[in-house]
Amino acid sequence: MTPDFMPEALALAEQALTLSNPNPRVGCVLSDAQGRVLGRGFTQQAGGPHAEVMALRDAQAQGHSVVGATAWVTLEPCAHQGRTGPCCDALIAAGVARVVAACEDPNPKVAGQGLARLAAAGVAVECGPGGAASRALNIGFFSRMLRGQPWVRMKIAASLDGRTALDDGRSQWITDTPARTDGHAWRARACAVLTGIGTVLQDDPQLDVRLVPTTRQPHLVLVDSRLQLPLTARLFGPERQLLVYTASEDAAKADALRARGATVVRLPGSTAQTAAKVDLAALLRDLAAREVNEVHVEAGTQLNGSLLREGLVDELLVYLAPKLIGQGMGMARLGPLGDLAQAQALEWGAVERIGKDLRILARVPGRDRF
Repeated sequence: MTPDFMPEALALAEQALTLSNPNPRVGCVLSDAQGRVLGRGFTQQAGGPHAEVMALRDAQAQGHSVVGATAWVTLEPCAHQGRTGPCCDALIAAGVARVVAACEDPNPKVAGQGLARLAAAGVAVECGPGGAASRALNIGFFSRMLRGQPWVRMKIAASLDGRTALDDGRSQWITDTPARTDGHAWRARACAVLTGIGTVLQDDPQLDVRLVPTTRQPHLVLVDSRLQLPLTARLFGPERQLLVYTASEDAAKADALRARGATVVRLPGSTAQTAAKVDLAALLRDLAAREVNEVHVEAGTQLNGSLLREGLVDELLVYLAPKLIGQGMGMARLGPLGDLAQAQALEWGAVERIGKDLRILARVPGRDRF
């Protein structure tokens, strides 16, 4: 019986976690009829080769023929000309006899066409093994393609009694070094880090990836309704794109921010009551149009509350420290609720100890069914 190489292909896909954005994280293993691995690969940076091409190159470098081989791929081979050529054509040209894909590509430019082209060329195709794992690894890509908006993950560091800062705003450091390092790893996998002007004015943070290795810095997204961002803020940097969303009509300040390298987007609310605030739902749609798959929120209690109230958060990433603060700032400004039934329901995901702290993943029920 031929070995199943999909688990190895999924492990390869994880190596593209911080590399391939905005493209999906894909791994590929090429095997022969005797169950020997001929080549391995995973998707490179945008504009670089996809997993299938990397695996074909690896096989060639080792002197292996892939004629009659099986390609184990964690996502349907692409069938369109984008930054690179169609991977299904590369597999056909190489003489691969069988392709096992974990799931179909949700990109409308592919959406089954890659598998159909392979089948039309006489290649045996199978789709399904490892599909749930591949989808989970690419939840942001699926979200952007099928919902037209990124997957929004809100990160919060808090004490056991839910305090994120003292009353005066001081929060360094509630959690310990391992949790902060882990938080940077989650930053690194995102396409964009989102924060609010309140956090910037209070802490003047960098909000870049520093504590873990990364091949690229995620975009930084700032909600700044009145364009209060200081031109000297530490957010400015040459390694990433800074997107400032505002409701302000202050053209002079907008031009000054653009001169510092920021992209300023005016997205006021659509009613008289909301015109002074940024339309957060429109912001997410705009980010999707800019090929942002995952948004990592690191904001204060006010913006957290707004995102939650508007139903724009898909998942919470919460680090709880084993300490009690008592008086202080909470995780999100919500309510007051008239009834407990109005509370935001969540489903527990993974709970893991990170150093001295706990890391909890909790998801809005049904949010990943799209």
